[in-house]
Amino acid sequence: MQQVDRVIGERLTTEVPLVKEVAQYIISAGGKRLRPALLLLISGALQSRDPHRFTLAAVVEFIHTATLLHDDVVDESTMRRGRATANERFGNAPSVLVGDFLYSRAFQMMVSVDNMRVMQVLADTTNVIAEGEVLQLMNMRDTSLDEMSYLRVIRSKTAKLFEASARLAPILAGASSEVEAACANYGQALGTAFQVIDDVLDYEGDAELLGKNLGDDLREGKVTLPLICALQRSSTDDQELIKNAIENGDLTHQNKILHIIRSSGALDAARASAAAEAMRAIDALSALEPSAYKGALLELANGLLDRRN
Repeated sequence: MQQVDRVIGERLTTEVPLVKEVAQYIISAGGKRLRPALLLLISGALQSRDPHRFTLAAVVEFIHTATLLHDDVVDESTMRRGRATANERFGNAPSVLVGDFLYSRAFQMMVSVDNMRVMQVLADTTNVIAEGEVLQLMNMRDTSLDEMSYLRVIRSKTAKLFEASARLAPILAGASSEVEAACANYGQALGTAFQVIDDVLDYEGDAELLGKNLGDDLREGKVTLPLICALQRSSTDDQELIKNAIENGDLTHQNKILHIIRSSGALDAARASAAAEAMRAIDALSALEPSAYKGALLELANGLLDRRN
């Protein structure tokens, strides 16, 4: 991971001061670096020491960071990772344009790997992520959204980059198509579980630990799995209260809605869905030989269910 950070620092070079300032601001905020870590752990499990793994780990972090910059503008978010978002500090225009810079820099870097299969995976991934963003926008304030439609969005918007990170390692290692598919399945399942838990924490987490405001999803009109489950489990009156908040942005009764979500069993149901995805990820690891790296991947899937930030 230190090698990845070194590559990130080297490739953030630019002669445009504002680009460097905004990019360094959001990347220096840290974050979990799960996607690059996933690529490195699977590389280790496959006994791959291809030096391009550090470049590609930095690439997936750049792509992820670009999506964060764009997301925060679309969502009008003001806090991420415990401090002001880039759009809050620098404005919307610099955030969007620096997001574009990070996307284009990521493609410059992946070209340097000189592997058409790598290019195909990452090009397809960025396209699917963009589709997921548009799908989410279309689903805003739609109280008829069901779990299948919700999962379609998060598997495009969030899980796809996890899947790509997990797939790139066996491609570099020259692994079989079966191993590549298993690694990709692990990444997709892990990314899905990660996003479901993230959506749960929006209603039961600690704002200070999360580094963002609780209830942001409700304020933005995002119909996530906890809301879908709450609507299925609530009385008619409570359903109308939730629907009014989603459809009209009326947060007058936000505290009552939070109580409904928490008392209806919706969060437990959402966590059960995440647990099923985590088990799917664990099952996919049967394709890998036993090693400390595989053990870490197993621990990562199990640890998601206890995530609190």
